[in-house]
Formats: sequence, C-alpha cells, structure tokens
Amino acid sequence: MPKLRSLCVYCGAQAGHDPAHRAAAEELGRLLARQGTELVFGGGRVGLMGILADACLAAGGRVVGIIPRRLYTIEIAHAGVSELVVVDNMHERKRRMVERASAVAVLPGALGTLDETMEVATWRQIGLHDLPIGILDIGGYWQPLLALIDHAIAAGYGPDALRDYFTVADSVPALLATLEAAPAPRFAFQDRWA
Repeated sequence: MPKLRSLCVYCGAQAGHDPAHRAAAEELGRLLARQGTELVFGGGRVGLMGILADACLAAGGRVVGIIPRRLYTIEIAHAGVSELVVVDNMHERKRRMVERASAVAVLPGALGTLDETMEVATWRQIGLHDLPIGILDIGGYWQPLLALIDHAIAAGYGPDALRDYFTVADSVPALLATLEAAPAPRFAFQDRWA
C-alpha cells in the first residue's frame, strides 16, 4: 500500500496554451497509476482534468471524479472513470474530494483551481485537516500566487507558517516526492460545521 493512498488534484477545465502543462498532467496521471495511488479529481473529461484522468486510466489507475450536478453537463462529466460521484453543489464537491484524499496537488488552472486551492488552505489553517498541499509550478506558472501569499504575510495578514502549508515543485516527480516525504496526516477531514 503506497503512503500516498489517494491524491486530490485541482487543475483547469481548459487545457491552456503551454504544452508543458498538458505533458505534466499526463505524466502525473501515469505515475499515480504506476505507484497505485488513487486519483481524486473534479470529474470533467475536458481540459487538464480530462488529460490527467485519461492518462491515469490508460495506465491502469483508479480514478474517482466528483462533480456537482449543475456542472455535470457543463463540464462534460468523464463517463470512463472508475467511480463518478455527482453531488448537489460546489461546496460538497470540494469537501468530498478532500475527505477522500491523503494529499492535495495543484496544477495550472484559473478561478476554479484558485478557489479550491484557497479553500483547502483555509481549511488547513482553521484545523479541519492537516493534509500536505503540493503546488506544481511548471514554468513559474504559480509564482504570482506565491508572491501574493508572501505579500499577505509581509503585510501582517497571515503568519509566516502560512507559506509552509504549501510545498512547491517544478516537476511531477519532485511534486510526488515532496508529498510522499510530508508527515502523514494525523486526522481526517473534519467538517465541524456539519
């Protein structure tokens, strides 16, 4: 059984312009399958999400998609995944993805990916989970976000430890290595407002 039992991955519903981002999504999918780590993702068959899921499935991996009912047709749900969970809303999607994960990875994306990333970091800050969060910074894509986090810390809006919630890697193997090396979560996600 791998230490990284399952990986929740946030990434774009668009493929983006940089072929390196698509290649990284494919590589991550293949490596997750090879090491026996279950992929938990947003459930779409389009964009980096679809590329990631297809690569994992093609390599024999287990893929769990979690998608809100409203986005089921908008994002064109991936019908070929191992398990497709349709939920009522975005909040439930995000909660269910984290509940099934032993770590979180962030690939390039836009508003949805930023929303998911900031919410999972906020949940960590307020003690709802202690999962490691890895950012795949291919070609410096996430440098503006990391600079914004540093700016917020410098301006007194967050503790220095806030930056430690994230590990940053510039390659898929490095990302997986940092997530594998992170301390195992001490407790599962706890929705204390349920």
